[in-house]
Amino acid sequence: MPTICTAALFHLTQNARARILRYTSYSLACAFTLLFVSTVYAGAGSMVDPNWKPYSRVSGISGNVNSIGSDTLNNLMTLWAEGFRRQYPNVKIQIEGKGSSTAPPALIEGTAQLGPMSRKMKGKEIDKFEEKFGYKPIPFPVTIDALAVYVNKDNPVQGMTMPQIDAVFSKSRRRGYEQDIKKWGELGADGPWKNIPISLYGRNSASGTYGYFKKYTLKNGDYKDQVKEQPGSASVVQGITKDRAGIGYSGIGYKTSGVRAIPLAKKNGAPYVKATFDNASNGTYPLARFLYVYVNKAPGKPLSPLVKEFIRYIYSTEGQQVVIKDGYFPIPQKFINKQLTHLD
Repeated sequence: MPTICTAALFHLTQNARARILRYTSYSLACAFTLLFVSTVYAGAGSMVDPNWKPYSRVSGISGNVNSIGSDTLNNLMTLWAEGFRRQYPNVKIQIEGKGSSTAPPALIEGTAQLGPMSRKMKGKEIDKFEEKFGYKPIPFPVTIDALAVYVNKDNPVQGMTMPQIDAVFSKSRRRGYEQDIKKWGELGADGPWKNIPISLYGRNSASGTYGYFKKYTLKNGDYKDQVKEQPGSASVVQGITKDRAGIGYSGIGYKTSGVRAIPLAKKNGAPYVKATFDNASNGTYPLARFLYVYVNKAPGKPLSPLVKEFIRYIYSTEGQQVVIKDGYFPIPQKFINKQLTHLD
């Protein structure tokens, strides 16, 4: 584990250290530790970090920039672009959100300067980028998402374990649940809900959320054929809102009054954990993740002023308040300071 992570872990209680490492994939444990430490020092329970810095406008920023990638980040990118254009009226930002898998080729071909993704780039995507440019793209974590498992607001099920979710969505059942789950009664629903078949909603294969859910929830097992693949995050939520028997997965920023983000447990017998800011920040929510904006930056060379200032705006007070407004979870200034070093 890197030195900076070890130092951060030292500040936590033994229980907190164990909790982060138990509930978070090892590769993310360090990052969530840093976030948790920063959150504690900023004031537990509050999403606002008093150490955030207001955006300071600079001169000479104009031109066009294209963003191609994640649908999950589509609303956030639009809101950031609107705020940025208030600072720089002569800037034009085009945003296209058809899925995270569209970001790497757009960056490689030069049709986009910003590549929002709801997952990290795959090795083969990085290899193609490096094959062309001779260096790797740079990911900027821009917000925290608690990837939610949504049910209809009227659904009585109180919570689900990760093995149960796997048994609901996957025909492979790699988490070892003893049987396929097809009806809501098998998840504890009774009365009229007991024999209602579960109706599955998900994303299409171009989606980073599709890939993330497949990797971390299904352990790369195969989705059931019955999953109704949707073109966007909002359509997953809309489908479940209309379908009382529905269940699906989408970013926490797409939560509406028509659905409920069901509490999740890492394993059978473990406590259910809600999709909240504190639980996502300290790593106890099983499907907490970063959302990223990738850029093409050659080593030793500066980013274009326009792209650099857009990233700076995202990491400002104004940019992180937009995160809260859109229903996602912001990141603290201590973590932001580390990311800003990659801009120069």
